[in-house]
Amino acid sequence: CARAPLLCCNTRSTLTRRRSTAMKSSATDKVLKKRRLAERTPKPKGAPAAASAAAPPPAAAPAASSSGRAWTVSLALPGSIVDNAQTQELRSHLVGQVARAATIFNVDEIVVFSSDGASPAAPQRTDGSVFMARLLQYLECPQYLRKAIFPMHPDLRCVGLLAPLDAANHPRATEQCAYREGLISEKGGSKDGRSGAIVGLPKEVSVDRRLPAGTRVTVRMPSRPGEPAAVVPPREPREKLGLHWGFSVRLAKDLPSVWSECPFGGGYDLSLGTSDKGDSDWLQGEGFRLPAFKHLLIVFGGVEGLEPVVEAHPELAAHGIETSALFDLYLNLCPGQGSRTIRTEEALLVGLAALQPHTRRAGAS
Repeated sequence: CARAPLLCCNTRSTLTRRRSTAMKSSATDKVLKKRRLAERTPKPKGAPAAASAAAPPPAAAPAASSSGRAWTVSLALPGSIVDNAQTQELRSHLVGQVARAATIFNVDEIVVFSSDGASPAAPQRTDGSVFMARLLQYLECPQYLRKAIFPMHPDLRCVGLLAPLDAANHPRATEQCAYREGLISEKGGSKDGRSGAIVGLPKEVSVDRRLPAGTRVTVRMPSRPGEPAAVVPPREPREKLGLHWGFSVRLAKDLPSVWSECPFGGGYDLSLGTSDKGDSDWLQGEGFRLPAFKHLLIVFGGVEGLEPVVEAHPELAAHGIETSALFDLYLNLCPGQGSRTIRTEEALLVGLAALQPHTRRAGAS
């Protein structure tokens, strides 16, 4: 008796399935009859086929900006910020956050300076500035070139845990792009004396000149088959197409060397210091504008800010120079903060996001 309802349910479900199957078969027959009738009906000349009309358009490659970008943004921060991390994994993760922030906000140069007041690194650790610079250079390099450029090193032990930058100079093998990063191969190249380069494609490409093996180059891909790729300056993708083509990494022995060793002709024409003691009213005013610039420098401090770095420098302290006097602008990029301290990797994201619309407007002008 207990199984009777179950059997009834099974019988109902079987009948329901049969009915639905019969209905589906009849509906299918109707569709097939309509298709046969449509095929027999003559089509007017010039009418496109239904299949071709419904075909989706091919996926287009991401378009670059039609206008180039002549101005640059440089970022300077102390390498001592990694010394506060307890493990190799945490140190590497911190540098990965710096690299991601620089890529997201189109930073063209990262300067890692040493702060004299920082505590010395442990004997088994690399100096914080050197460690940060090495990992930044590794992360900026396209994945298909890293094995050939960077030998094995203890500092790179945890780089596999870091998020990729996915920047414009890290193209995929199937991606059509105007420029690529390459490495001159050890093979002889073409018979006409040109070198071959590894550019992340299944085959090497020939470049328009002879260069030593192991040289990293930026190449403009040929527009026609059989033509060589042109070796161009790394700044050309940015200046012509507005692409963020990675960032350069520079080590500075102290804070003043950030300015004195500037690689741009004429130096930085606008420098901006960040501190919780800086101007906090700049966000309140609607008329705030950055002065027009060509090369902008944004300097972030360490755990205790920029003031201890300036006070620990012998020459700056001897002349009694205040920290704010070193910069054209001295701003608090996160006024009204809820925490007593903001970590440098957090300040990068907050500050660069707040400054981005102002830097674009001032740089374009």
